[in-house]
Amino acid sequence: MDTAVEIRGLVKRFDDLEALASINADVLVGTLTGLVGPDGAGKTTLMRIMAALMAPTEGTVQLAGFDVVRDADHIHVVTGYMPQRFGLYEDLSVLENLELYASLRGLRGGERSATFDRLLAFTRLGPFTRRLAGQLSGGMKQKLGLACALMARPRVLLLDEPSVGVDPVSRQDLWRMVGELTEEGMAVVWSTAYLDEAERCDSVLLLDGGQLLFDGPPRDLTGRLVGRSLRVSGLGDNRREFLATALDHAAVCDGVIQGSGVRLVLAEEGGTSAVLAEEGGTSADVSAGETNRVAVEKLCAAHGAQLVTVEPRFEDAFIDLLGGGPEGRSAIAERFGDVALDGDVAVSCRDLSKHFGTFVATDKVSFDVQRGEIFGLLGPNGAGKSTTFKMLCGLLKPTSGDAQVVGVDLRTAANTAKLRLGYMAQKFSLYGLLSVRQNLEFFSGVYGLSGANRRQRIQEMIETFGLERFLDASPDLLPLGFKQRLALACALMHRPPVLFLDEPTSGVDPITRREFWTHINGLVRRGVTVLVTTHFMDEAEYCDRVALMYQARLIALDSPDALKASAASTEHPEPTMEQAFITLVEAQLVEAQLAEVQLAATQATPPGVAA
Repeated sequence: MDTAVEIRGLVKRFDDLEALASINADVLVGTLTGLVGPDGAGKTTLMRIMAALMAPTEGTVQLAGFDVVRDADHIHVVTGYMPQRFGLYEDLSVLENLELYASLRGLRGGERSATFDRLLAFTRLGPFTRRLAGQLSGGMKQKLGLACALMARPRVLLLDEPSVGVDPVSRQDLWRMVGELTEEGMAVVWSTAYLDEAERCDSVLLLDGGQLLFDGPPRDLTGRLVGRSLRVSGLGDNRREFLATALDHAAVCDGVIQGSGVRLVLAEEGGTSAVLAEEGGTSADVSAGETNRVAVEKLCAAHGAQLVTVEPRFEDAFIDLLGGGPEGRSAIAERFGDVALDGDVAVSCRDLSKHFGTFVATDKVSFDVQRGEIFGLLGPNGAGKSTTFKMLCGLLKPTSGDAQVVGVDLRTAANTAKLRLGYMAQKFSLYGLLSVRQNLEFFSGVYGLSGANRRQRIQEMIETFGLERFLDASPDLLPLGFKQRLALACALMHRPPVLFLDEPTSGVDPITRREFWTHINGLVRRGVTVLVTTHFMDEAEYCDRVALMYQARLIALDSPDALKASAASTEHPEPTMEQAFITLVEAQLVEAQLAEVQLAATQATPPGVAA
């Protein structure tokens, strides 16, 4: 198979920082190559060098036979590049954005019209050509960005995290489109924070700290973990405590909650476990000569749980290769103290609705959230999740319906309720003109902290989230993972009994996501109530219950396991949460289409004549 991109001895330095170190790799024609790694690994730097937007310090990169330094003008002709924050003009319509990029690509006359017809059909944006780009859903924005990147039929397509903030249904559409492109012979490089996406690629480049740790088919990396991926069941309500204990156990490399159970990855034999045993570790560590499997079996027996071996995932292998996930205990939760509330219901809404003119954003939504529960609010882009969140936080006034947080009516005492909750917005509510330290000081003041208590809480957040080296920097200049840490720190400063998290880990790497969920799980064990929206379906597994919204309405409300069971089929007898999401949403779409057909048939039938 021909080579589309050839990377040899690639080094990129920024002053004393080596962002890329001696990278050697090939991207083949007609294949999908995943680019993965933790925050700061060098993924975007590599993308920008391949797109001839940045010059290497050392080494060479050839793309479609052209050198990115000597032939930069040719590179811009044969590549399509969709950066992380794509340069759509939000005050222009879909068609006007296409017109602009067509002009930049030099497309004229009939060629331009034919290209527009092809791209609008390909992305299914034909009905939306007059809509402003700023009014598109997240998934539609990404499709428009992809259309603009494909304007000149590039030989190599570079996509830097195109699915961040995109719901599973829209992600499915993006995958369909990219699959068609590779079948036509295009080479596609797809940078992603979703490791289930990496698992579907033909090949994967895994970077960490500028080093290329793995290059090959994802199954080759996953195959190294056969026999080390486990599922623990029968934990009852103790799965969060069990996970925290397991993650602090020397025999365990990684672990996450999966519905009512826990998924664990064993540490490699002869690795960390053996070292700790030789050094005289605690009773929770592995005894000398004891295998990691036996040690975890004993841990499960002590909790009355059952253990089975399962197929490893690429995410298991990714975390293992990077040295394992974070520990199981949260320093913030340890300091938090137990939360007490009057009554068992922390958040309640009845027939909650929000209209913007004739547009119905949320339509008669009702649910209760119990104290110490993680409640997930899921749905496609534009389903009404964030609008519901903002009403429950007192940031939007409902058109109709009622909502209460910790017993406080949001219609009559919104300001009182705000002091009892923490809110982490989907798009950071941080102030770029203030430094990191000034943001911490500002939010601590807003939430009523003062004196020695205020200084103590700020210092706790700085230490817990590793913010020391960024204190004088603007939040706008922070790496994404640290922006999210700062936003979470500001939301937790006053130790609220209820925490609202609107896509808290969007775009961050899997290790940072685990760190966040360690804090969330720890807080919930203290009695904090958490409402969360997310497009990472694996994160939905952490929830006690999930409410699924579609077209402003609540269409399902149950535990993750129950929702998965309701979506089981011959094709997917044990569906993932993502497959369940897609199945339930598509069922609603079919139901709505059937209702439209029946309505049209009724209206077309003359009075007195049977339909």
